[in-house]
Amino acid sequence: MNNIISEVSEIQVSYKPNKMVSSKITTSFDAVQIIRKFWNEDTIEMQEEVKVILLNNSNFVLGIYNLSKGGITSSLVDVRLVLSVALKCLAPGIILIHNHPSGNLKPSSTDLNIVKKLNESCKLMDITLFDSIIITKESYMSFAHDGLL
Repeated sequence: MNNIISEVSEIQVSYKPNKMVSSKITTSFDAVQIIRKFWNEDTIEMQEEVKVILLNNSNFVLGIYNLSKGGITSSLVDVRLVLSVALKCLAPGIILIHNHPSGNLKPSSTDLNIVKKLNESCKLMDITLFDSIIITKESYMSFAHDGLL
């Protein structure tokens, strides 16, 4: 019995917030202005990436999480990973952002399905998915603004 117990991993949780300089998000435009500072504009038309903005109760940015980098036409969004990061950061709100290297701002059926699944999952955890945003080099579209969230 002691051998079994000694082979179990010990889980340690830590949280060290590093406050961002008064970055409050009240609109999708605010979110895009902030996220562009963390995006490599030289690869925005080459490779799809997904990032998550983590927000506190007052919609101030707790941090940016680089969720995934994919290929030319897609990138992985693991809802469990998004939620685990939000929970670890004690973030009651999140914004999901990804780019479309093609420059097309229209959400794909995959985009719509992921956002629906993430929104339902967030509700179970009392986390608000404030928006999902698609960005391109020149512009962006907001699911919340377009009534898709």
